[in-house]
Amino acid sequence: MLAICCMSLFIVGLDATIVNLALPSIRQDLGASVTGLQWTVDAYTLVLAALLVLSGSMADRLGRRRTFQAGLVLFSAGSLLCSVAPNVGLLIVFRMVQAAGGSMMNPVAMSIITNTFTEKRERARAIGVWGGVVGLSMAAGPLVGGLLVQTIGWRSIFWLNVPVGVLAVVLTALFVPESRADRPRRLDPLGQVLVVLILAGTVFGIIEGPGAGWGSPLIVGSFLVAALSLAGLLRYEPRREDPLLELRFFRSVPFSGATVIAVCAFASLGGFLFLNSIYLQETRGFSALHAGLLTLPMAAMTAVFAPISGRIVGTWGARVPLVVAGIGLTVAGVLLTRVDPTSPIALLIVAYTAFGIGFGVVNAPITNTAVSGMPKEQAGVAAAIASTSRQVGAALGVALIGGFAGSAVGWWIVVGCGVAVGVLGVVTTSQRALKSVL
Repeated sequence: MLAICCMSLFIVGLDATIVNLALPSIRQDLGASVTGLQWTVDAYTLVLAALLVLSGSMADRLGRRRTFQAGLVLFSAGSLLCSVAPNVGLLIVFRMVQAAGGSMMNPVAMSIITNTFTEKRERARAIGVWGGVVGLSMAAGPLVGGLLVQTIGWRSIFWLNVPVGVLAVVLTALFVPESRADRPRRLDPLGQVLVVLILAGTVFGIIEGPGAGWGSPLIVGSFLVAALSLAGLLRYEPRREDPLLELRFFRSVPFSGATVIAVCAFASLGGFLFLNSIYLQETRGFSALHAGLLTLPMAAMTAVFAPISGRIVGTWGARVPLVVAGIGLTVAGVLLTRVDPTSPIALLIVAYTAFGIGFGVVNAPITNTAVSGMPKEQAGVAAAIASTSRQVGAALGVALIGGFAGSAVGWWIVVGCGVAVGVLGVVTTSQRALKSVL
């Protein structure tokens, strides 16, 4: 069951980043602008973030295996549609279809893992494997994407998902038993709408702000809608018996800290992959395959250190991996602020290696801290909140850091995210913070 869950997670995470190496090819083939490229990436992560909690709740009510299989089918269908998209607009729409299917897979898979591995150390190690697949899929995306774009074409990056999705559907039917929550949560349509408005308004304003003007009525209105929706959500959700978001979980310092750390870490990753793809191919003139090979140190370090991080969390706790993650991301960001069109390859390799180590060790402590602070009987919603924070971070990273594609400002934002991960790691694992869980 762990292998099947990780298989589905791999294609969802891979698709969140594999597109990055194809962006220059998509730009040339479909005539996309930089804003269009940002939306090609963010349409996926934004919809994924908006629907994860709803999908987790639906899985607890309708059945986790059934929801999981439906997500696999929808994700595979969306992938096929992306491969035949005739323009950027439809590509963005089909990416949203993919994300809707992906939202039904991640939280359900985590809830299956949480209910299968009940012993504390065993669960931490299983989550370590899960975290390793998360990191490996998102880090390997540029490498796999570069290979496919260079040899077959950018449309081929979406074909990869179909056979894996079909195999996962069959294996799920054979090996994963159906399960539901003892007391399924009622749907919260208004809460879901408010979450969508918050995320869409914020990301739209950040991406379109530079072009439309930060003071334009469209951008001001976008941020205003997001702010009002947030205020409405904070007022409305605590009054519901079964809210979409369990705001009371955020009273726990470790859980809140894990959520913010996830946002910062994945904002760093999303922005890094977006900027790095443009830098290597358009500034340095490397091919997609060459650019993908240059990121291999990052993928390798992520694959090596993610399982190690899971074992460390299971034995000694989350503090050491979180501090190492903060140091790795910060060092990588500082090195990348020094890159220019003639920077030596050795500097890039050192930066990518540091980033891979930092990102590789961050997933397991995030997931373990977040899930451990929430009730197991609501595993679908619990896992969805943890996953949502990752996708929110990735979407914000592309929107915010991608706007500085021509300067070092974007890399300094990566530095800030790395510092935040390390500092919050120390704060959220302190003895006083841990008592809030007890």
